[in-house]
Amino acid sequence: MNQYYKNITIGPYELDGNAFLAPCSGVTDLPFRKIVKKMGASLVVSEMIASQAMIRDSKRTMKMVEKCPEERPATVQLAGCEPAVMAEAAKLNEDMGADIIDINMGCPAKKVVNGYAGSALMKDLGLARKIIEATVAAVNLPVTLKMRTGWDDNTRNAPELAKIAQDCGIHLIAVHGRTRCQLYNGRSDWSFIKNVKEAVTIPVIANGDIVCEDTALAALQASGADGVMVGRGCYGRPWFLKNLQDFLKTGKKSEAPALSLQKELLLEHFADIIEHHGEVVGIKMARKHVSWYSKGLKGSNDFRVKVNQSKSSAEVYGLISNFYDEVMEFEKNE
Repeated sequence: MNQYYKNITIGPYELDGNAFLAPCSGVTDLPFRKIVKKMGASLVVSEMIASQAMIRDSKRTMKMVEKCPEERPATVQLAGCEPAVMAEAAKLNEDMGADIIDINMGCPAKKVVNGYAGSALMKDLGLARKIIEATVAAVNLPVTLKMRTGWDDNTRNAPELAKIAQDCGIHLIAVHGRTRCQLYNGRSDWSFIKNVKEAVTIPVIANGDIVCEDTALAALQASGADGVMVGRGCYGRPWFLKNLQDFLKTGKKSEAPALSLQKELLLEHFADIIEHHGEVVGIKMARKHVSWYSKGLKGSNDFRVKVNQSKSSAEVYGLISNFYDEVMEFEKNE
């Protein structure tokens, strides 16, 4: 089994393992990255940052690029369609302490592709090359790239873009196994990622529909990729990437942490969310995380309703603590 486990190197950074947290808008903020990395992920990546917003120095964007020592090497993902703007945004992030810059050529969101950024760049490989060249030249940091298999089924040109990226100095490529036109429908085509792997010599990471140990193994077997990148599979399970890395090492699956530890993690995560985003925004941001953590536990539906109705962080903190105590007491007496 350990043939599927390896330490990935990105520039000067040798990572401990090959299970990465995918950048997810509205989810992979600093509090989430911090706790996922603390639990043992190889690498965590920021939410997608619009390069134009970065240059405008918007308050929201500056909040999104904040980092902490625990997440090192700190990876910031940038999206944009203008080479000069992408270069300037990359340089700004280097000056602000980023360790790795990731270029987004995979986001399928309409508001992104309508601006000819994200996966829309897979329709114009000439412009994609210019953006990669400008970004790589602007910084003294390793630069990585995230893409899809192509724009649609008729233009699955990920291998060609991968070759361009490698020629321009990209250190690593992550590939989501769908086209942009699929959005998140259908199944991730891990076998197609093998074409990308065979086209380049730099590390290739498989992404899409990896939600458990079995799907991770299937993705690696089908793609020949060097590692996996997980998004949804980590929601409410910040420990999953560590469990996954242990599985790739040993072939043995790990149980979820004891409920007492899950309670501690959620309380810590919630406190970090409130500290990072403030009381009002933080409570709203935390609701989805509370829902993911508690999914499937006895009484979780009623618990989530109470959390969603609460407007006080102290009240939510108490609700979380009491809920887990009740679940643990119930399971003890079962």
